[in-house]
Amino acid sequence: MSVETLQSTFEMHQSMNVEVFYWWCTAIMFMIHAGFLAYEIGASRVKNALTSGMKNILTLSVIIPTFYFFGWWIYNAFPNGLIPIDASAALPWSQSMGPDIQDMGTGIFFAAFALFGATTGSILSGAVIERIRLSAFLILAAILGSAVWILAGAWGWHPSGWLLTKLGYHDVGASGVVHAVAGFFALGVLMNLGARVGKFKDGVAMYIPPHNLPMSLIGLMMIIVGFFGFLGGCIIFNGGDTGWTTIYGNPTNLSAFAFNTLMGFAGGVLGAYMTSREPFWTMSGGLGGIISVAAGLDLYYPGLAFVLAASGGALMPFIGRLVDKLGVDDAVGAVAVHAFCGFYGVVLVGVFCSGYPNVGDLPEISFSGQLLGAVIMALTGFIPGWGISFVLKKMNMLRVPPHVEALGLDLVEIPAKPYPETVPAHVVVENTLEPGQEKQLV
Repeated sequence: MSVETLQSTFEMHQSMNVEVFYWWCTAIMFMIHAGFLAYEIGASRVKNALTSGMKNILTLSVIIPTFYFFGWWIYNAFPNGLIPIDASAALPWSQSMGPDIQDMGTGIFFAAFALFGATTGSILSGAVIERIRLSAFLILAAILGSAVWILAGAWGWHPSGWLLTKLGYHDVGASGVVHAVAGFFALGVLMNLGARVGKFKDGVAMYIPPHNLPMSLIGLMMIIVGFFGFLGGCIIFNGGDTGWTTIYGNPTNLSAFAFNTLMGFAGGVLGAYMTSREPFWTMSGGLGGIISVAAGLDLYYPGLAFVLAASGGALMPFIGRLVDKLGVDDAVGAVAVHAFCGFYGVVLVGVFCSGYPNVGDLPEISFSGQLLGAVIMALTGFIPGWGISFVLKKMNMLRVPPHVEALGLDLVEIPAKPYPETVPAHVVVENTLEPGQEKQLV
């Protein structure tokens, strides 16, 4: 066998290894959505459980095609700001956007990015449970998952993105481009959507307990499993002798991600437990801890990652309570977990990694660059989230009518009952109807 043949065979297997790696990262990322489905079903009251689950199934099915038709093009067309550059290879009718034996990269990178986009939709989904119209949610999810976050990704993740080339922005695990953007988008929507009936009495937030807390905890753990696929998709598997790099081209490896992802999870759980002593916040702390260190996964010493994650997890319940005090009904703490911890994670890189060089002539990491980048991510999420939901509200398309909310969304949006043989009718309607009205539903 000639040297040329051996070289060709080796290069083919290298390309196949790249495909296989991102194929399984994408598959593992589906666990995120299984987790969000269980998480939100458990967090809802019984009368809204199936609607919460259906939202997560439909989120994937709406964002994947919309990301195909315009999201992937946005990422490639807008690295310099709001004026597009040529990205004809990313248009849905181009040769690379379909089966092509000469292209072993576009499809798998599209798949990973589409699942990143679906994650942003799931982040929004939990925050707005029990009162948003399903149609309005799907409109918002498609815009967030296929336009808003990927525009931020073009700026802060693309190798030519202006946040990187001008500010040295560093966000390898998507603390900003996914979590902060989605969390602040959700905050904008929540401000227009309003609180669930009974959430606030005389300005004081009431506790609306999940109907199945164990299911929510299992769902959160499933999200953590899916995060290993998510973070694997954030690292670049290069052929040849280059090895692993970050999305910015800086050398790294999976070992760095493994150390700091695990330490981020552990630190976040312990931090949230110490300040809340509450199961839901404690388990959410694992997610918040990882998000708090995700932007610098490639750079942190694991002991530092643990401390930083613990601080993010510890602060997270306080942010959740602050959101309540401001009169915003965030049903699952998405603003605290994703908006706050995502913003916090980007800024922490500026505090602890300032001066670290980027490849080539790009600016080095700086505190000012990270802080400005975090603010841009927050505004990129919040402004369209608030603006689009405001328009939907004015068109009377955002929220279900009060009588539908009282009866439960499952009876109208689905319609179906999640536990028809086991749950007494009074549990379904508790605290939502006047005495005696529950007889109408039995």
